[in-house]
Amino acid sequence: MTYTSRTIAFISLLLSSAAVAQSAPQPLPMPAEIAAPRDVPYIGPLRLDIDATDTTRRIFTVHETIPVTGGSRVTLLYPRWLPGNHSPSGRVETVAGLIIKAGGARLEWTRDPVDAHAFHVDAPAGVTALDVEFQFLSAVDGPQGRIVMTPEMLNLQWASMALYPAGYFTRQIPVVASVKLPEGWKLAGGLETASTSGDTTTFKQTTFEELVDSPLFAGKYFKVIDLGMADNAPVRLNIVADRPELLETKPEQEKAHRDMLAQALKLYGSHHFDHYDFLLALTNRMGGIGLEHHQSSENSLSPTAFTEWDKNSEERDLLPHEFTHSWNGKFRRPADLWTPNYNVPMRDSLLWVYEGQTQYWGYVLAARSGLITKDEALEAFAATAALYDYRIGRDWKALQDTTNDPIIAMRRPLSWRSFQRSEDYYSEGQLIWFDADTLIREMSKGKKSLDDFASAFFGVNNGSHVPATYTFEDVVAALNAVQPYDWTTFLRKRLDGHGPGAPLDGLARSGYKLVYTDTPTDLMKTLETAGGGVNLTYSLGLSIGREGRLTDVLWDSLGFKQGLITGTQIIAINNVAYSNDRMKDAMKTAQKSGTAIELLVKNGDVFRTVRFDYREGLRYPKLERVKGSPDVLGQILTARK
Repeated sequence: MTYTSRTIAFISLLLSSAAVAQSAPQPLPMPAEIAAPRDVPYIGPLRLDIDATDTTRRIFTVHETIPVTGGSRVTLLYPRWLPGNHSPSGRVETVAGLIIKAGGARLEWTRDPVDAHAFHVDAPAGVTALDVEFQFLSAVDGPQGRIVMTPEMLNLQWASMALYPAGYFTRQIPVVASVKLPEGWKLAGGLETASTSGDTTTFKQTTFEELVDSPLFAGKYFKVIDLGMADNAPVRLNIVADRPELLETKPEQEKAHRDMLAQALKLYGSHHFDHYDFLLALTNRMGGIGLEHHQSSENSLSPTAFTEWDKNSEERDLLPHEFTHSWNGKFRRPADLWTPNYNVPMRDSLLWVYEGQTQYWGYVLAARSGLITKDEALEAFAATAALYDYRIGRDWKALQDTTNDPIIAMRRPLSWRSFQRSEDYYSEGQLIWFDADTLIREMSKGKKSLDDFASAFFGVNNGSHVPATYTFEDVVAALNAVQPYDWTTFLRKRLDGHGPGAPLDGLARSGYKLVYTDTPTDLMKTLETAGGGVNLTYSLGLSIGREGRLTDVLWDSLGFKQGLITGTQIIAINNVAYSNDRMKDAMKTAQKSGTAIELLVKNGDVFRTVRFDYREGLRYPKLERVKGSPDVLGQILTARK
């Protein structure tokens, strides 16, 4: 048979392709799986000792003694999926200087090639314990992460400073912990003290689960306020501050916090702690925080939260929010969010209950206790309603999907938050529960409310510390027990829908409507002052911060259409150097005379002029009473007797 040159070339190509296909890479086998957690007791208590005295370099030195069975491979885990973070936010890169010994001899460890939070070490025969030492290198500058240690105070989170054995539920791993503090410092936290020797405090044996859930605050300037009792469980407000004068509190301020405790107990009708310690830092030196725990919460407010009480009302829903988490989030917990250890992935599908309803009760309890006034609560509701009525990202991304945001974005800054959305299950979730509350009140003719759901759902098993998990179906069943209705459709429509507009049916039922005026509410004034700029979100779609820099641009707004982006600096307005007052004056002038607004802006090295033919003036959200309707929102915010 005779082959043409073209045929020979074609056959060669086929053979070449086959050879390439045969030599194409194939995946290597994955390494052995790390042992899954089992609900069986660990062989003995871990010993964990922290030296927290190096406040200059902000270094925590860790020593652990971990009982092991000799002649076996041991896997030690660094916590990755952190409670309250709803995400894999454990930062193993902060661990340095890791040395493992047994009987005085150093053992080499290897990091797992797939899970960087796992360390393998072979324990020689006859060894009964591993001695583990490392340093936790906390952030020394803001861009590195949250500051947790200053010369005046520290926030010790045990999850950042401990390795634990794989293969066990954390509730089955006993541990005894201690901490050495700078001389004269005082501390508070969720653990119970066993003994104190000099500046070292040793805590009673607990489980690794409870240890991670029991952080501590310590500081040079420290104050404790007894808030009262929940049955036999004391509740305390523990305050650390940058300076001693910031610890000054007035009797009416302390009373409001005591009333917050009383109102929470009336709402839930139970408690699930042996003691509860609010850990509160008044600081602008240590990083901000609001994090829940079963018997405590980590919180920070402005340094002048008490000494300039009237200027800081926008912060005062934080403590009732975190306190509510003792019931909603720590005791009652979404079934897919609970995990047996801190390296099993969490699933966040019910954060609109965990965080959304907690956000609602945070404001309600703040108002009922007098931490904020009714007017301040109304202003906060107006700000939330307007924010989500303009949240254009709802067009493509349902609220349900925002429960994935802690894992997707992990609270990193976003280019276009109004379009990308970020953790909207908090405050849009708050609007859903406000809607549910007013609907229950309407259907029951005022006989029932969301208060009844709170007591029935979160108030069970009084005194129990054992988490009681729940599903979507459990939430629906509990709502139906309070007020029969098609709650599945009610919730799914709001969780999976796209608008238009925010879920504001609750406002209509509450006796209020959302309006916009040219005068900012006190809350808006406070926020503008704090940001050093002007809020033009609901007019030009711009948020302006210090030095005329844009801190946000609303997607598809007038500013967006002019090509403005976050970080752009306004240099001049109508040919005059920019100032906040001139910006507001220009908005008012344009409304009266129809004059265009011209801005000279700078982005990087590029200058240009943008022109706004806008004549609607300044627009700030507020709630306005609907004449002839009952003040249902006022009833919701009124203290329970």
